[in-house]
Amino acid sequence: MSRTAVVVGSSVAGIRTAQALSAGGFDGRVLVVGAENTEPYDKPPLSKHFLTGAWDTGRLSLLNGGPADERIELRLGAAAEHLDVADKQVRLADGTRVPYDVCVIATGASARPSPWAARDGVHVLRTLQDSAALRRDLLRGGEVVVVGGGFIGAEVAAAASGLGRPVTVVDPLPDPMARVLGPQVGPLLTGIHERHGVRTRFGTAVVAIEGTSGDLRVLLDDGSVLAASTVVVGIGAVPNDGWLRSSGLDIADGVICDEYCRARGTQDVFAAGDVARWPHPRHGGHVRVEHWTNAVEQAACVARAIVRPGEPLPYRPVEYVWSDQYGWKIQIAGSPARMGGHTLIGDLTGDRPRAAVAYTDTTGRLGAAVTLNWPRALVTCRRLLAAEADYTQAIAELDVLADARPTGRR
Repeated sequence: MSRTAVVVGSSVAGIRTAQALSAGGFDGRVLVVGAENTEPYDKPPLSKHFLTGAWDTGRLSLLNGGPADERIELRLGAAAEHLDVADKQVRLADGTRVPYDVCVIATGASARPSPWAARDGVHVLRTLQDSAALRRDLLRGGEVVVVGGGFIGAEVAAAASGLGRPVTVVDPLPDPMARVLGPQVGPLLTGIHERHGVRTRFGTAVVAIEGTSGDLRVLLDDGSVLAASTVVVGIGAVPNDGWLRSSGLDIADGVICDEYCRARGTQDVFAAGDVARWPHPRHGGHVRVEHWTNAVEQAACVARAIVRPGEPLPYRPVEYVWSDQYGWKIQIAGSPARMGGHTLIGDLTGDRPRAAVAYTDTTGRLGAAVTLNWPRALVTCRRLLAAEADYTQAIAELDVLADARPTGRR
């Protein structure tokens, strides 16, 4: 008897789940329901290639027209409003009820809205529409202030600088991307901005944003004021789980899942991507990860659990995320901010340094790694992390790879 899989969410986690179901032999209909009217698109380029104009929308598509895509049905511009677990239905905002045999929640996350009032000229960046609107303002010229030194803020600063705009980055933390990298690597990344002419105000908080587009004032907690034509606020994201509050699912900053990404307390509801929270054995509790690689790998895990219910595999990823800034490639495996000791391998001097920072904790194993412009080292570190390698072994392998003794040991 044919079944119906309804995937709620048309971003990368949803589309990759649908593709994996289709390619994996799911015996029925695969329907993707998406709130946006736009054809499914990839989001990492929105703060980079698309924002600068190097890519057009045609290069963002998540659908390649292959055999797996041909079996996928799309219902776009249809936001989900309620999940009825007992009757196995998804109710859409227009009142339509979509029945399912298995449901995958992949509604992602939204940019945390700006808490500062300003009539216009203040942007967040999460969607294609957001990126297009920000690009229009950047092309008008003028000073740009980026609030937030995380991934989005750093990449937007690099893109705006590349378009010839004067840029200032503001963040209350002392170093860029400190929430992810911890205090060891953050200071090294401040220099990336500064050597490209971007001003930094780390360790300073925004208290207000006033004015209108083209004539904005950003008030800081040290009493200073930054003038700007355009302001970008990149202060994190919140999971799109509000529509599930009446479903009876366990919701706590995302959908609480088991080790197979199945929503806790259900048999036929799963979650993938930014909205999913699952038990991570290396972290000793439930985690929610907002990165592209996690969404893709989690989608594969969910599809396997659905297509091969007798042979599910627990989701135990080695976290991986990358950032492209000013032509530098920053790659991160594991969770550096959770670690303690670290070792620097390689060279941080020159215009394009090549280096890796390996981290450990109380276990004595390699716990995380950050690489700068050294993809081969990142591949090695991901392999060693998956094998739960001894920290000294990891350092030895990286030393051989670098063909030099590490410096900056701590």
